[in-house]
Amino acid sequence: MVQSLLRTVRRKLVTARKIGCFSGPFLILLALSLPLRAGNWLTFGHDPQRTGWARGEATLGAKNVSKLELKWKVQLNNQPLSLTALTAPLVASRVTTPQGVKTLVYVAGSSDHVFALDAATGRLVWTLTFRSQVLPKNPGMWLCPNNLNATPTIDPRAGLIYVLAADGRLYGLDLGTGRIRFGPVQFVPPYSKDWSLNLLHGVIYTSISQGCAGAQSGIYALDVRHPMRPVIHDLLVAKGGGSGIWGRGGVTAGEGHRLYAETGDGPNDPAAGEYGSSVIAVKMPSLKVVDYYSPNDYNLLTRYDLDLGSTSPAWFSHGNYHLLAAGGKGGTLYLLNADRLGGGDHQTPLETLRLSNDERAYEENGIWGGFATWRDAQGETWLYVPVWGAISKEAPKFPLTHGPDPDGCLMAFKVGYGARTHKPKLVPQWVSRDFNRPEPPVVANGVLFGLSTGENPQQTFGAPVVSSPGHYGKRILTNQERMANTHHAILYALDALTGKVLYTSGDSMTGWVHFSGLALATGRIYAVDHDSRVYCFGLKK
Repeated sequence: MVQSLLRTVRRKLVTARKIGCFSGPFLILLALSLPLRAGNWLTFGHDPQRTGWARGEATLGAKNVSKLELKWKVQLNNQPLSLTALTAPLVASRVTTPQGVKTLVYVAGSSDHVFALDAATGRLVWTLTFRSQVLPKNPGMWLCPNNLNATPTIDPRAGLIYVLAADGRLYGLDLGTGRIRFGPVQFVPPYSKDWSLNLLHGVIYTSISQGCAGAQSGIYALDVRHPMRPVIHDLLVAKGGGSGIWGRGGVTAGEGHRLYAETGDGPNDPAAGEYGSSVIAVKMPSLKVVDYYSPNDYNLLTRYDLDLGSTSPAWFSHGNYHLLAAGGKGGTLYLLNADRLGGGDHQTPLETLRLSNDERAYEENGIWGGFATWRDAQGETWLYVPVWGAISKEAPKFPLTHGPDPDGCLMAFKVGYGARTHKPKLVPQWVSRDFNRPEPPVVANGVLFGLSTGENPQQTFGAPVVSSPGHYGKRILTNQERMANTHHAILYALDALTGKVLYTSGDSMTGWVHFSGLALATGRIYAVDHDSRVYCFGLKK
């Protein structure tokens, strides 16, 4: 993409030389033609397709990433609640503030705060606290935390960051000052469990899971183009409850005004409008279901709590195909044709690969969070998958491995074509060193960044396997018990082609991480921890 952009700029410059047009208006027009996303990280996973690919990154690469260091670490005034603390960071450049034009880093806090930090120094530029007039009915715990949970999203053209407060109201805040310029508008039920916001064509999307505060699982949309009369749509994916959409990135955008989501345990009866344990495609902004894929074993997935809903799919292209990568707690990776999910019978994917969770455990194993995709200099398409727990005995063989992986790893695949089908298939490339447990990775210029969270993934006492369909017989761990046996997080930079470790943050991060993500922009990478600290890594001077 960067090379294509440069070619476009060169063509315009050549044209300008020929006509002798290097006036101010021409240069302004040329500047405005550059994509606003260059040097920014505006939403979870970088873009609405949740690719995790920082296409505009021009500083960090495989040759210099070993020179990374911790540039700054900032403690924010935010109380962690029920395992959650800070959302995944966002980055916006060329923001006008009272102190001048700056690049700012944004995080939202579990205690209903929003913070904007100077990317150069980590100093607080502004902060805002939301004031709710509604109290939750029940005390919070890690399944239903009663707090701000959704990663915000940024509209650089409007100069706004959209934030969903704990009481379900949506705010649009000025990027430079934090002043409320949109809303608040009641978007979702108060104290529902909401996931990362996505912004497309003037409409904000989120997803809901777990039935917290009585909210039904589904996809929700709010048209912010009409602030005085915003239009709200919703799609409830299971009438009787369940089927939560709790992938870290919420919903994923594709082409043709389509959105994609993975649903969790719940009834599966598409004729009745119930899409449990499936991948669904909906039309924007009406949220009408236009396609779906249900695995052949969706009954088993639901009965044994092996959600597909644990990840947000990634949309990407390869040749003439639009593809979707999906996965879940069951440990199976699904490669789907994004234009025809599951084929004519809605149950035929392009490919399935068993990667982990031979035990069929409902915790500590499987595929969680999201993916990363990338196209290298040779035009090869790559897919990177965060895997929790030991590798399955049924997993494909990888040419390159980097030691035992009892806690988890990152797996790398190239997209190729089947010899007989001539359809896309995944070709194993490498498995990383051990990650305990991996967050969704991000990628740029031949470097894959991964975070070993150090969190305790145990959720219940006893064997993490349903003893009989629909029956657990286990005690759920408390917030305090889940915070025990944790380790500090570690940031790794890996060679995206081989998985070789190029950099490790060592002891620089002092806290562990639960359900967050990374941001990469303007030569720096940002992370957060459970103690409400923000970290910035950049090249040594």
